[in-house]
Amino acid sequence: MQWYQDEIARLARQDTERHGAQPKVVFYGSSTFTRWPELAQGFPQVQAVNMGFGGATLAACAWFFEQVVVPHRPDALLLYAGDNDLSDGRNPEEVVLFYEHLLASVAATLGPIPVCFVAIKLSPARLHLRGSIDYANACIRQRAVAAGKPLAYLDFNVRMLDAHGHPQPALFEADGLHLSAAGYTLWQQEIGTRLDQIFPPTAA
Repeated sequence: MQWYQDEIARLARQDTERHGAQPKVVFYGSSTFTRWPELAQGFPQVQAVNMGFGGATLAACAWFFEQVVVPHRPDALLLYAGDNDLSDGRNPEEVVLFYEHLLASVAATLGPIPVCFVAIKLSPARLHLRGSIDYANACIRQRAVAAGKPLAYLDFNVRMLDAHGHPQPALFEADGLHLSAAGYTLWQQEIGTRLDQIFPPTAA
């Protein structure tokens, strides 16, 4: 975990104050969040806080959670990580254990807030991990569905695949790993819909 220290120090310097009356939602995870242009502006229905850090594994998210997320006292947590764990050689069962460890930390420190896990995306660069990605996602989905609220599982993979079941290149940057502008537009639509379900807009 030592090589994350600069990124964690950056996150620790972020403003933890609540601004306005909107629900505060922390987006926590890997570079899929870190590289998201204007993430905070993309979800005007909440106070979105981008706590992504480059190269983050789900193991690292669990390890640093109390240090960087808890001070924000969010009303909900949106989590994306896991593909870097699998790419580093960890097995899907380990990813599930890190997820469960993080949930336990959330419950112990923040109480029963909504925790939405975004399914590990299938990217062109990591097609060789498809079996592990599918299995890790299935296990996490099973746990989230069985537990019910406040847990949720968000899976965009079906919308990101073409007619042959392959990732659509247009949704990814040239590296075949990170999302393109079109990919982020899709994620913004899907996540925005879920946030509206968790925090229904008040009537004017």
